[in-house]
Amino acid sequence: MKTHHKPRSMLFKNSVSMLALALAGSVTMPVIAQAQEAVLDTIIVTAQKREQNVKDVPISVDTKSGDELKTLFAAGQDILALANRTPSLYAETSNGRAAPRFYIRGLGNTDFDLAASQPVSIIMDDVVMENVILKSTPLFDIQQVEVLRGPQGTLFGRNTPAGIIKFDSVKPTEEFDGYITGNFGRFNTASVEGAFGGTLVKDKLFVRISGLHQSRPDWIDNGFTGEEDALGGYREFAGRAQLLYTPTENFEALAKVHFRSLEGTSSIFRANIIGPGNNQINNNFNRGTVFFDQGNNNPQQYNGEGASLRLKWDNENTIFTSISAYETTRGSSLGDIDGGFGAVFLPVGGPGPIAFPAVTQDGIDDLDQYTQELRLASNGDGPVSWQVGAYYFNSEFSITTNPFFVAASTVIHSNTAWSIFGQSSIDLSERFTVTGGLRFTDDSKDLVIAASPFPIAPVEASASRVSWDLSGLYVLNDNTNLYGRVASGFRAPTIQGRDVAFFGLPSVADSETILSFETGFKSELANNRVRLNGGIFYYTVNDIQLSAIGGGANFVQLINADKGVGYGFEADLEWLVTDNFSLTAGFSYNKTELRDEGLTTAPCGSGLCTVLDPLDANGNALIDGNPFPQAPEIIANFTARYGIPVNEKGEFFVETDWAIQGQTNFLLYEAAEFSSSGNFEGGLKFGYTKYDGTFEAAIFARNITDEKNLTGTIDFNNLTGITNEPSFYGITMTVRR
Repeated sequence: MKTHHKPRSMLFKNSVSMLALALAGSVTMPVIAQAQEAVLDTIIVTAQKREQNVKDVPISVDTKSGDELKTLFAAGQDILALANRTPSLYAETSNGRAAPRFYIRGLGNTDFDLAASQPVSIIMDDVVMENVILKSTPLFDIQQVEVLRGPQGTLFGRNTPAGIIKFDSVKPTEEFDGYITGNFGRFNTASVEGAFGGTLVKDKLFVRISGLHQSRPDWIDNGFTGEEDALGGYREFAGRAQLLYTPTENFEALAKVHFRSLEGTSSIFRANIIGPGNNQINNNFNRGTVFFDQGNNNPQQYNGEGASLRLKWDNENTIFTSISAYETTRGSSLGDIDGGFGAVFLPVGGPGPIAFPAVTQDGIDDLDQYTQELRLASNGDGPVSWQVGAYYFNSEFSITTNPFFVAASTVIHSNTAWSIFGQSSIDLSERFTVTGGLRFTDDSKDLVIAASPFPIAPVEASASRVSWDLSGLYVLNDNTNLYGRVASGFRAPTIQGRDVAFFGLPSVADSETILSFETGFKSELANNRVRLNGGIFYYTVNDIQLSAIGGGANFVQLINADKGVGYGFEADLEWLVTDNFSLTAGFSYNKTELRDEGLTTAPCGSGLCTVLDPLDANGNALIDGNPFPQAPEIIANFTARYGIPVNEKGEFFVETDWAIQGQTNFLLYEAAEFSSSGNFEGGLKFGYTKYDGTFEAAIFARNITDEKNLTGTIDFNNLTGITNEPSFYGITMTVRR
């Protein structure tokens, strides 16, 4: 019998369905109630900006460890690999590895502009990554990821009505340690991740250096030019250095600098691979070949740096924290947006007719983001805990769009926001705790046209808003806690200037506000061998911000719908069946609906799609009652791991992970071609690991069934589709000290 050890598999913290909740209580408990020594580790989260057992937090939270991320990213994937790997979390992109779009409980933003705002916020080491390029920061040497579902407006501010994905890197420690992980596989894909650190000055100064390098040569041929291995590759290099200074017992300073450099191919647009008349990928699709007549094989390049300083004073009664941060980035992407070539020449094997060619380059220059947070919190375990603080945000950047048929345009975006906030928790009894919070935010945005085909006046948008939340946690017994929460949040006004490059005017979306209700339970059962959580939710979004994209003019216009409604449930399960066998499962159901009678959007400009919505007199689609775009109704995932002990030092293991995505509409309007249903991917890993974590070697595969999943579209001049990565296999090895 080995000593307590948390399996290194992806601990699939979610349940397959609500039926699993009943089965776990009525069927599995007797099976696992046998005498066993190993138990599940306690999960500590900082969802409320203080360390707490996840069971004691009245928020729907899911976590993944750094080891779980290494499994997901083994094939060289970026942050999009998190999609469908936890209930209610989805992600997609049409901007390659540089600008992901996130959705929680169906709420997100499909806008591909580099100034687009999102209702899901990315927090890296307590610093908000606001711009979409910053949200693609490479992930390496990560301690834990927390997915906070539902509005987080009190402690984390505006632009969090859907939730937060919070990453915490491994911090410097007193003991010297380090590791290196190497992966190599199909398409000559290679990645190396590593870190080392320890004491520089005893009891005073500690360091940690970590880095990541990922590369894949071009592997997709361009059938139009005849060039082999023309695109599909990338090279990503990133690093981080941290210094922790502790001159006294009650003061610490953590300084961090980091950088990233990306070169590669932007998204692969594939013309006419869908339908027509259905959403099935047709015979025009060939993973290894595209037919681009423009775009120079879709190159992409981004570089960025950042630094932060966290100061913390801890005395007997209070803790004062200051977090100062700066981020900068720059780069561009060029794309053959139509995904093929014009209709004049149609060689055998080509992708079919395209009404007109389309190629665009979008770039961001000199993005500067400054943030400052000051926070004072109570210290101790009394019946009352509290925290108050202030926050400042400032960013400025320019975006240049070149459509090539006219001169490029440049717009300059600036955004300043500040807020004050407070939260308090009160133990009303030994079993019942109430938590409440308020935040006032003032947000101001400006857009100035630096270059355009015709003169355009500057555009301004601003708003002030109070966000709040109120929750209760009730300890039902030693194993189970019940919680309820009502929360509000808002997304600040957004200015869209991309249409200036196409003889259009900037568009503005007013603030959207959300009111969310949820209730659920969190439990640790069977002598801490089962962790079972579940909950239901309902929310309304007033003046929901939407992006009307496409149509014959291929405009990107911001609009507000009167209301959006979402409801559903989530469940997650982690089960240590035996000391050597573990299972995890998760399931979410999200039903979303736009409510705005008379709201319309232009359907596909090519006329090739089969519009399912009623049309008005102008041929526009009426979208009242439609689901939110890119909002999967169902997300399910599952992992299993089985270990075969070799001796007291280590074991052979086999593990598998699967993710399933239900019905998903890509656009605001519904068409037979522009949706997906039943997308899934599976992974497999077999290897040897030492129990002390010092060594692991394995062979692995991702997308083992080589599923060809449709993940997105561009609808304006043909039936262009965007697909997932092909199957991948390789080897991985980790050495740790």
